[in-house]
Amino acid sequence: MHIRTGAPPANCAAADAGTLLASITLPADWMAAAAGGVKDKLGTWQDTSADATGTAGHFRIKDSTNTTCHAQGTVGMSGADMLVDNSSFAIGQSFTVSTFQLQAGNA
Repeated sequence: MHIRTGAPPANCAAADAGTLLASITLPADWMAAAAGGVKDKLGTWQDTSADATGTAGHFRIKDSTNTTCHAQGTVGMSGADMLVDNSSFAIGQSFTVSTFQLQAGNA
């Protein structure tokens, strides 16, 4: 998963946008079992050393080869698709993804 500055691109087929702030290798089992149409993140999603300085704006979850985007959304400390403990990144800083959920469209 990549966390980048700025707004997310129009869709996953669009090219990456913004500065890459951090790359996280997600756990093998990265989502919990669905309950009530919702899946929550599973395990710890953390980067112990941010790649650049900037304000987190969006994320992209890519395949293991880091070429195909499968999901994207906004990043912030509240009111975003993915919540982090601090949206202002400094190079070398540690950070943790606090909350991430996928919800079925009709749930």
